Amino acid sequence: MSSDCLRQFVLKVHSRCNLDCTYCYIYRSPDTSWRDRPHHVGEHTMRQTARRIAEHVATHRPRSVRVDLHGGEPLLTGPEPLVAYADTVRRAVPDGTDVTVTVQTNGTLLTRPALDRLADAGIRIGISLDGGTAALNARRVDHAGRPSWPAARRAARMLAARRPDAYGGLLCTVDPATDPAEVYSSLRALAPPALDFLLPHVHWGSRPPGRHRPAPTPYGDWLAEAFDLWWDDGTRGLPRVRLFTEIAALLLGGSSRTDAVGLSPIAAVVVETDGTIERLDSLKTAYPHAPATGLDVHRNSFDEALGHPRIAALRAGLGGLGEDCRACPVVRICGGGNYAHRYSRRTGHFRHPSVHCADLERIIRHAAARIGEQLSVSSRSLV
Repeated sequence: MSSDCLRQFVLKVHSRCNLDCTYCYIYRSPDTSWRDRPHHVGEHTMRQTARRIAEHVATHRPRSVRVDLHGGEPLLTGPEPLVAYADTVRRAVPDGTDVTVTVQTNGTLLTRPALDRLADAGIRIGISLDGGTAALNARRVDHAGRPSWPAARRAARMLAARRPDAYGGLLCTVDPATDPAEVYSSLRALAPPALDFLLPHVHWGSRPPGRHRPAPTPYGDWLAEAFDLWWDDGTRGLPRVRLFTEIAALLLGGSSRTDAVGLSPIAAVVVETDGTIERLDSLKTAYPHAPATGLDVHRNSFDEALGHPRIAALRAGLGGLGEDCRACPVVRICGGGNYAHRYSRRTGHFRHPSVHCADLERIIRHAAARIGEQLSVSSRSLV
């Protein structure tokens, strides 16, 4: 089994969205290539993508791969194309490799029949929210300015009550103007098995929201408070908070499984609705066609994508970072942060510290201190 392979395939099912979130990193970015793509993926592209994934798996024999059905808003197609895409990939992939399928949705179109159809097909469902109240989700509105919260809340509650087996978790972009305790408790009330807190997809050419605050590390301070709420929670680690568990694993000598922290090579690619193979969507915030590779599943294999210079740049680890990052004492934990957050329009390249550098150091050092305290207590109890 080769360790140098792709393990996550983000497959676009629909290239449009029914919401108009004020901070969207796809539809409010410099890259507008989505306008020229089919609204939804066709059967031929589904089959060809599945064949390419199967080729890659047959060559490298990973124990598992992850398929993320994405958009836009993937449920604009209804559940059947999602199930068809998942089944097509599963049938194609050779025995011996597990295929985990998820769909990431804003939740507004998740009806009871759609939920049951997806869950019965073994597809896990994640919902994107800014918090568990109407006020916290004020930026997530439709194209007429109407709030998405009532439908999103209904979807999360329905998942938790009706099909917890299919509940993948919640994604939340950090807003330092909010109260971490309110956000954490409100999301936790929706009973997710997992949470992930995401730093906004901005870079040195786009000022991060919250940087006007007096504190030098508004995001790091927010995350540190959220970490304490999670760490001190008496529910034995539920919900799992991916950013925090990844940092903890790295501090204890493990490896990362996300592009947010750590030096593990990024093992993901995106396949657009026309079959175009691209880098991760967060790069759309940098400049037009920043995610582009010039490859597509109709003409190219995923091994070709793996060796493409633009994708290789995402997998360079420590060698892909600038001098400031390589000299930093926490570099093996933060990994330079998300690749897109390192871009500077002034230089035109990504070999800069993350625009969230100070915030990352703040949460890493805070987590290290809390974990150190726990280890010290545990070691004393054994004496």
